[in-house]
Amino acid sequence: MEEELRITSMELKPIGYIRTPFMRPEDAPSQGRRSGARGRVELLEPYSRGLQGLAPGQHIYLFYFCHRAERDVLFSDKRGKGVFATRSPHRPNPIAMVLVKIVAVSDNCLEVEGVDAVDGSPLIDIKPFVRDIDCV
Repeated sequence: MEEELRITSMELKPIGYIRTPFMRPEDAPSQGRRSGARGRVELLEPYSRGLQGLAPGQHIYLFYFCHRAERDVLFSDKRGKGVFATRSPHRPNPIAMVLVKIVAVSDNCLEVEGVDAVDGSPLIDIKPFVRDIDCV
């Protein structure tokens, strides 16, 4: 039997940062769509061309790293569930996603509505919302 390849570490690099009014994790809404909070996505220069094709009114997913989250949580006493049954930012690999609406696009920035990230959260990726794929 062929030995299974096991990846023991990964390296992700930020493509930008999310600017929001939330300075502390406890200030951020639990779900951005419920708050309507506005924020700014600032892409680093090498990645700004990747914004071509995005337009105001469009919905996109922001994937980001919860840089202020706890990483040793496996069970939520508050919810009575394992962390993988919650959307808590506190988890072994604190990667989050939020569905936001684009308000404006300019150069290397997106103005968005519906953010839930703490200010300065490193942006990992952006993907468009596609109704036929993303709705069950």
